[in-house]
Amino acid sequence: MQILINNIKMPLEHKIEDVLLAAQKAVRQHFVSAKNFSVYKQSIDARRKSNIRYVYSVMAEIPDGSETLGIKNITAAADSGVHISKRALKQRPVVVGMGPAGLFAAYVLTLSGNPPIIIERGAGIEERQRAVKLFWETGALDPNSNVQFGEGGAGTFSDGKLNTGIKDKRQRFILETFVKFGAPPEILYKAKPHIGTDILRDVIVNMRKYLKECGCEIRFKTCMTDVKIRNGRIEEIELSSGGALKSGCVFLAIGHSSRDTYKVLESRGCVLKQKPFAMGVRIEHRQQMIGMAQYGDAWSMLPAADYKLTYNGKERSCYSFCMCPGGYVVNASSEPGMLAVNGMSNHDRGGENANSALVVNVRPEDFGSGHPLAGIELQRKYERLAFEAGRGGYAAPVQLARDFVIGRASDSPGDVSPSYTGKITLADLRGCLPEFVSETLCDGLKYFDNKISGFLGSGLLTGIETRTSAPVRIVRNDDFSAAGVMGLYPIGEGAGYAGGIVSAALDGLKAALSVTEPL
Repeated sequence: MQILINNIKMPLEHKIEDVLLAAQKAVRQHFVSAKNFSVYKQSIDARRKSNIRYVYSVMAEIPDGSETLGIKNITAAADSGVHISKRALKQRPVVVGMGPAGLFAAYVLTLSGNPPIIIERGAGIEERQRAVKLFWETGALDPNSNVQFGEGGAGTFSDGKLNTGIKDKRQRFILETFVKFGAPPEILYKAKPHIGTDILRDVIVNMRKYLKECGCEIRFKTCMTDVKIRNGRIEEIELSSGGALKSGCVFLAIGHSSRDTYKVLESRGCVLKQKPFAMGVRIEHRQQMIGMAQYGDAWSMLPAADYKLTYNGKERSCYSFCMCPGGYVVNASSEPGMLAVNGMSNHDRGGENANSALVVNVRPEDFGSGHPLAGIELQRKYERLAFEAGRGGYAAPVQLARDFVIGRASDSPGDVSPSYTGKITLADLRGCLPEFVSETLCDGLKYFDNKISGFLGSGLLTGIETRTSAPVRIVRNDDFSAAGVMGLYPIGEGAGYAGGIVSAALDGLKAALSVTEPL
């Protein structure tokens, strides 16, 4: 049996060996015999800046679990909860999309003995990186290979955070899989695991190679253009490359920016409904400023500091989202004449700036129509305005946070050197955001300045952030099948059931398990 020895506190300067020795000492004090000690969880307690400490949980094996029951700071360790059975499906499955949800659906299907055909509208990692780099440098957008589309999904151009608010023990299987394919083992125990966009790309390439070796067929630059549904069951999908794939088992991992695919599904009778999302801007500060605010004088001895902020107004909320310590603001556009931004970090989080989305909740009643795709049209409206505010060429409109609050365009970007991957234009961001978003952002910025000194005064805003999540949900049943369509399994962020790398991967994993479990 495996146990966890919890609440082991360590000073900032320590060695892992010190942690393991402390765990051994703790169990011996309770006359417990244990072996094979390893770090299970690491977090930072910064509630008192004068006494910042690391806090650990250590896992160990014991011959008899009963002797630890009731001992303070010792608990039983749970397994990953993932048990994959071999079960031959009647038809070869198809996975549409190669982001986290699609990858893990394909991985579980392969382990169960059913290697799928995978189609991905974008290019493989290597070619996709070249397309994105060209876009950032010249503004030449490839609508199918960009920050949103391509092998790895949008997560390969994000911060690479692997923490999630979902409480599901199977998420450890996701992390263990990443480590298996090249991620650093530290992601297994850090409280806020972070892989970084650079390492994540290598991991995904390794997963791709494994899937192909195990019999998966992968078709890049191939988009699903239509679906054939007969008598309430999926029969085949049509492809942009010509022809079709016949299958009664199709996993839809299309991503939250597949606006054309939503239109196809809606026209073919799939049940789609409006879903809330959030909209706002990116805010940048010097990483040193955030470090000093969070950790005080100890900031240079600790990992790049992050933050999580929420303002609850009378009508709306404003909150930080996808915070990227030591990261960069990136052009995340995927449609011509429309501008959207995002944030990303490499594994070392070594950039000069910290950035985060500051977003405001947008409700279906704000969409202006009851049509299931009305939220997409709302996103497009403001992305066009942002493109125009940047004066074309995918230059991003930027503004000092303090000028945004008083409603005037800035005459310089201030003390923060913009990290945006392209050109910038000084503009008033209120012109490319709904009024309710701008007003709530102003209130939130002033409130956050009381939480982190200088947050408002030194912040630089870049617009706009619209792709926080899908504004539409593909309705599905408890068995993950689409409502009214047997054999079609909408999964991940694009289906409206996830919100990050791990939660999307977990959704794909669970859907595949539901199909491959023994009858």
